[in-house]
Parts: sequence; structure tokens; C-alpha cells
Amino acid sequence: MPPPPGLSPEEFRAHAHDVVDWIADYLAQPGKWPVLPDVRPGETTARLPASPPANGEKMETILADFRDIIVPATTHWNHPDFLAYFANTGTGEGVIGEMLAAALNVNAMLWKTGPAQTELEAHTLDWLRQMMGLAADFTGTITDTASSSTLYALAAAREMRPELRLREMGMSGRDLPRLLVYASEEAHSSIDKAVMTLGFGRESLRKVPTDSDLAMDASALERMIFEDKKSGAVPLAIVACVGTTSTTAIDPVRAIAEIASRENIWLHVDAAYGGSAAILPEMQYILDGSDRADSLVVNPHKWLLTPMDCSVLFTRRPDLLKRAFQIVPDILTVTEPDSVVNLMDYGIALGRRFRALKLWMVIRSYGVEGLASVVREHIRLAAELAAAVETAPEFELLARPKFSTVVFRSNRGGTPAEVNEHNRRVVEAVNATRKTFISHTTVRGMYAIRIAIGNLNTGAENVERAWDIIRKTASKI
Repeated sequence: MPPPPGLSPEEFRAHAHDVVDWIADYLAQPGKWPVLPDVRPGETTARLPASPPANGEKMETILADFRDIIVPATTHWNHPDFLAYFANTGTGEGVIGEMLAAALNVNAMLWKTGPAQTELEAHTLDWLRQMMGLAADFTGTITDTASSSTLYALAAAREMRPELRLREMGMSGRDLPRLLVYASEEAHSSIDKAVMTLGFGRESLRKVPTDSDLAMDASALERMIFEDKKSGAVPLAIVACVGTTSTTAIDPVRAIAEIASRENIWLHVDAAYGGSAAILPEMQYILDGSDRADSLVVNPHKWLLTPMDCSVLFTRRPDLLKRAFQIVPDILTVTEPDSVVNLMDYGIALGRRFRALKLWMVIRSYGVEGLASVVREHIRLAAELAAAVETAPEFELLARPKFSTVVFRSNRGGTPAEVNEHNRRVVEAVNATRKTFISHTTVRGMYAIRIAIGNLNTGAENVERAWDIIRKTASKI
């Protein structure tokens, strides 16, 4: 029996036009749907057939189910009232880039299997490097998320200790010293995941105390390294944050870099969110000292209008990143010189999607000034919200905003536990309105309300509406 023909070119053209029209309407009216869907766990599954169809279905039927089942049960990250986590934007330029990348269907594992794709990635990331004011000796590679970028950076850090022969012999069944990674108490959980995945274990992640601004205490870091070395441990890497996840604190990267350099420790800078702000001339101070880092991650899919997923790992030591991952089976040997980049050599994945295309299109369409104006406006909106919180006697800021994220709480209640419970109920009640979507965090044991402004379509009216809903809700609970 011959295989089913699939869509003919004419059928594809007709359905694709319909899909593009739907996407255009969706992007034109990002607030049409409630930002949070009114669904319970399992409801979407219950509306789907339990078994796959024996015979192919018409695309009209499939697209109807997408519109009727999938879209209404979606949390809409493109919504201007999405103020939770780190908001992002799927722009038309990025969507077009994804469509074209899917059509080309390239696996750029080798330069040979994707010449344009390999070179466009390097070229686009050099544009991004220039935009952020990073030194010329940084080269970049695109991964899916910052979790992968950080994992790869810490894998490369192991290659600074060739005497341990970790690449050849691993860690199992050997008498090795403890290998330690240092990060602040405010660092992202992806660092915990990385040390677990690499076999170091979570107890090898040393959490460094923070100062009054919730940034890493460099003096405490220095003392910890000294004591750990005395006990026979091997300090392997330090992760400094430029924009921590909870409060967007900025660690003192230059002071940390001095320690890392003196102790021959790999320095990785987690600028997944905050690094994008460095495209503003007035914000480039946030990366002070990063020119001495061994690696740095920034996520264009957070604040640079590029659809998920697109994380960029910059490094000044691509040789060690390559040594951490390069394995070349016979079928993938090439005749090109060693100077030619094969993207498969710089991470776990052999297959490499053409992620650079959408970023290239976004940068070209908006230009540096256009992207900077978006980031600058979000920072301004956050500053206005923070000022409003400070003047409201029933609320208090819990961290000084550095970027476009504001962390605060309602101070109503009695005991610390009661105040925490009050704020937890406020967040739940606000989100239950489905008129806005906010998130929460914990700041030194205090349950906090967290608003992150990062969507292209978010304006003053969206922030003001969220603030108004929060105030009214807090006064009633």
C-alpha cells in the first residue's frame, strides 16, 4: 500500500494562507483572549481522542480542533497583561523566521550540512555581542534555554582541570576531590540542575550569602573558597548573576572576576534576563567585569522579541567547550579544516535547529535602536510602578528594581506568617480574575508579589490595571 500523499502544494498553500491570516489576527489582537485560561487539569486531555486516528484526517478538522481546543486552553504569553515570570514576545518577524526555518528543515550539525545556517549563527551572535558591548574575544552558540547554556558552561569548566581526566574517566568509581561550584543564595535553580546532571551532586553547589541588595557577597565568596581549598576540595566554577530570577539583583562581577582569575576558577555569568538591557548605552554598566568571564548566557527569547526558544551562550574559551563535547563518529568526519565550525561540537545535541534565522530577522527588522526603545520603556514602566508602591502606605518594596521587574508585598496582617499568607491569597485572587497574570517569589522568608514587564505590547495601562487590581484585592482579603 503506498504511503498517504499528505498535503499537495495547492492544499498547503490554501491552508497556510488560512494559518497566516489566523496568526496575523492573533498578533494584532494579543489581548483578545483572557491571559489565563479558565481550565482545570485534565480538561484538555478529556477533549482529545484517546487513540490516534487509523486514517488521516482533513486539515480543516485538525485546524478547527487547534482553534477550539488548544487556543482556549492556552496561557497567552503574548498577552499585554502577562506580567508573570519573565514576560516575552513572539513577534511577526520571529514567527516568519520560524516558518522559514521549518520549511528549510536543516540540521546544521556540521558546516557541510548547513553552511548558511552555521555562518549566520556566528554572524548574528557577533551582532548581539556588539550590541551588548561584550569584548571581541567572545564567540557565541545558540542553545534552547539558559538551563542548557549554564550546563554546557559548567561542563566546559571541568576541562580547566585536565589533570582530573574527567572527559576520559568520568567520576564514578574514582577517588576524586570534591569539585565545587559557587553561586549566590539568589541564583537560579538551573545551576542546581546542572551540578546534579554533571554528577557533582547538589552538596557541591556552595550557596554564597548575599548583601543588603541581595547581590553575592564577594568577601564571603573569597572566604569560602579559602576554607574549601584548605579542606582539599577543588573550586571549579563560579556563577555570577546579572539579574537574579527573584529580584533581578546584580552580583559584583568585577570583584568576583578578580577572585576567579587569581584562583584559576571558571567564571560563568548568568545574564539570561538582565543581559539584554546592556543594549542600552546607559545600562552597559551591568556587565562591568564580564569581559573577564569565561562564559556568559543571555536569552533573546526573554526580552529581545524573539520567540521561544533562543538562548545564547557566549564564551572566551570555545576550545574548552569543544573539548567538553566533541565526539566525531566515522559517518560525520569531514574534510574541512579545523578552523571551520561544526555546531555539533559545542553541546549535547547532535541535531541543530536553525534558531539564528528568527533572531537575525528580529534584529534586522527592529534595529538596535528599536529594540533598545522597547527595553528602555519597560524599565521606565517598572520605575513608575515601584514609585507607586513606595507611596502606598499599605505596601512595601522588597527589592530596589534594577530592570523591569518589581517585587513588593502588602504589609497587612499580623505575624510574619499571617502577612505571608495574606500575600499568597492576594496573588491567587488576582490571577483568578483572569484580567492579569502576576507571579510570586520569596525574599528573605517574605512571600512577595512579583511583576515582570517584558512584552512588546505591554503599556502603562496594563501595569496600572494590574496595580489597581492588586490594591483592591489586598484591601478585601
